[in-house]
Amino acid sequence: MFRSRVLVVAAVATTALALSACGSDSLSSGGSSSSAPAASTPAGGPDAALVAKLPEKIKSAGKIVIGTDATYQPNEYLDADGKTVIGMDVELFDAVMAKFGVKTEWVPSAFDAIILGVQSGKYDVGVSSFTVNTERMQQATMVSYFTAGTQWVTQKGNPKGIDPEDACGKTVGVQKATVQADVDLPARNKKCTDAGKPEIKALVDADQAKVTASVQSGKADAMLVDLPPAIAAVDATGGTLELLGEQYDSAPYGYVLKKEDTAFGEAIVEALKQLEADGTYKQILSKWKTEGGAITDFAVNPTVS
Repeated sequence: MFRSRVLVVAAVATTALALSACGSDSLSSGGSSSSAPAASTPAGGPDAALVAKLPEKIKSAGKIVIGTDATYQPNEYLDADGKTVIGMDVELFDAVMAKFGVKTEWVPSAFDAIILGVQSGKYDVGVSSFTVNTERMQQATMVSYFTAGTQWVTQKGNPKGIDPEDACGKTVGVQKATVQADVDLPARNKKCTDAGKPEIKALVDADQAKVTASVQSGKADAMLVDLPPAIAAVDATGGTLELLGEQYDSAPYGYVLKKEDTAFGEAIVEALKQLEADGTYKQILSKWKTEGGAITDFAVNPTVS
């Protein structure tokens, strides 16, 4: 259901170009950045009312600096040149910023360093498939724009006999600092130990590409990841992997802003509404085959369970 273009597959999971993810330490110090004009929209240019609501720092610079984990294909990842950040999130946020008349500068970062980078002012915004939850909204303002759930992925044919409801004793790969690593797997593990069963062995890495490769190689019996990169991984690995069961615990993705940037967040909501109304929002999601995650209730700090 995702990705219209041919996906670029790294030869090994040591490059940021590979299959999917949220946080490569190799990208956290300096890293590359891509600066490009924000995408044009059918509306044909900036909205004066939205431009007036830009934070002064962004307005003065004429650009917005975005922290992203560029290893989470198809949402945000590096193109074949190894420098340009592309993906569904990138194209959509570029279109949002076109409404404000500013350029976008995408800076690859470790996933778990992005919120801190926004808080410190290193980044003006974090755009990296962040699931909205109460813990993150205590640290930042979040603007919902998409929704996705968690998906199990195994080798083709599920040779390790993974049962999502009873993975006790199995080795499960997850990316560091994600909902899967910090919430989902610990809860599953507690059920195992409470029942007197062996612990789930968590294989945690900062780079989702390496997590995916661990399932391919058999080092991990399965992995937990958001649905869009799960589908991308299956496709990009030539069908050596497969989805197991259905996605679950769907929740909104959110743009990450400074806690005090609620007014800017409301302006971003308005830009998203305009893109939804003129068809750009659906057009972008359809291009990346992520239209199943489309929402219409864009909001600042949405209510989540």
